[in-house]
Amino acid sequence: MIDLARLTPALGAAMGRVAVLMGGRSAEREISLLSGGGVLRALRASGVDAHAFDPAARELLRLRDDGFERVFIALHGRYGEDGTVQGALELLGIPYTGSGVMASAIAMDKTMTKRVWLAEGLPTPRWCWLGPDAQTRERVREVPDALGLPLVVKPPREGSSIGITKVQGYSQMQDAVTLASRYDADVLCEEFIDGEEITCPVLGEGAGAFALPVIRIVAPDGNYDYQNKYFTDDTHYLCPSGLGADEEREVQRLVVAAYRALGCRGWGRADLMIRAGDRRPFLLEMNTSPGMTGHSLVPMSAKAAGISYEQLCLHLLSQAALDHPAGTAAAH
Repeated sequence: MIDLARLTPALGAAMGRVAVLMGGRSAEREISLLSGGGVLRALRASGVDAHAFDPAARELLRLRDDGFERVFIALHGRYGEDGTVQGALELLGIPYTGSGVMASAIAMDKTMTKRVWLAEGLPTPRWCWLGPDAQTRERVREVPDALGLPLVVKPPREGSSIGITKVQGYSQMQDAVTLASRYDADVLCEEFIDGEEITCPVLGEGAGAFALPVIRIVAPDGNYDYQNKYFTDDTHYLCPSGLGADEEREVQRLVVAAYRALGCRGWGRADLMIRAGDRRPFLLEMNTSPGMTGHSLVPMSAKAAGISYEQLCLHLLSQAALDHPAGTAAAH
C-alpha cells in the first residue's frame, strides 16, 4: 500500500525538475490536456518543480536539454500510451511514470492484450479481428454469426470510446467497421456482455501490485460513450460499488492478475463487464495512462481509499522509473 506519511512537500522538492507530458498528437489530445492540467496543479501544490510539456509542440530532445529529471506521462492514446514515448524516454535516460515500453505497447492494442490474457487463462469476451484485407462485405456480414448480436465494433488501438459502435443488427455492421477503420487499419469485433460495467485501478509493480476500490458505472441508457465519459453529469459512478464483498475481492484479484500478466508497473486501470446472467466478470481492456480529469475514475477510487488527488499524483511521480536504468547493460 501507499505510505501517505512520506508524501510531503519535502518529497515533492526532492523530485527535481519535472515535465508533465500532455496534449500530444492522438485522438485523445483534448482529454490529455485536461488530465495534464490537473496533474500539473497537483504536483505544484505538493512542492514539485513541475512544468507543462506538449510533445506536439516541442521535440522530446528538449526534455534533456532543458534539464528535466523526471516525467509524468499524462498523455493518452497513440504516441503517449503505446510505448513510443516510453521508448524515447528510455533512450534519453529520463525516468517516467507508468508502464514500460513492452507493457504499454501490448496494453494499447486490445487484440494483443486479449491474446496475453487468454494465454494466462483470464476471462475476456469472445472476439474476432478484421485486418485491412478482411473488411469485405462478405466477411463483415459473417461476424454476427460467430459472435451473436448485439456485438461491439471498435478500433483496437484507441481509447476513450472513440470509434466504437454497439451493433444491433446485420445492417449496421458495415458502417460500424467503416467508422472503426477511420481510427485504425485493423478492426476488433467483440461479443457484447450484457450486465454491469465496472472499472478497477491498480497501483504498484509485480508482487507488490494492489487494487484500489472497484467503481460501478451507470451511464444513461447504458451508453458509456465519449460524451458521457467526459462532458456530462448524467453518468453515475458508484464507489463503494455496491457489489458484494466476495464479488469485489474477486474482481480485484482478477484485475491484479491481468495487470501482472501484461507486465504493467506504476499504475493502470482495468475496465470490465459483469455478466448479468451468472455474475461472471470479463476483462475488456487495461489502460496504462488513465485519465486524471475531473470526471476520471482513478482519482475517484483513490479518494475512496483515503488517497487525495495530490497524494496520488506525488506517489505516481515518486515511482517514476526506467525499464533499463543506467548501468544495467554493463552489469551483464
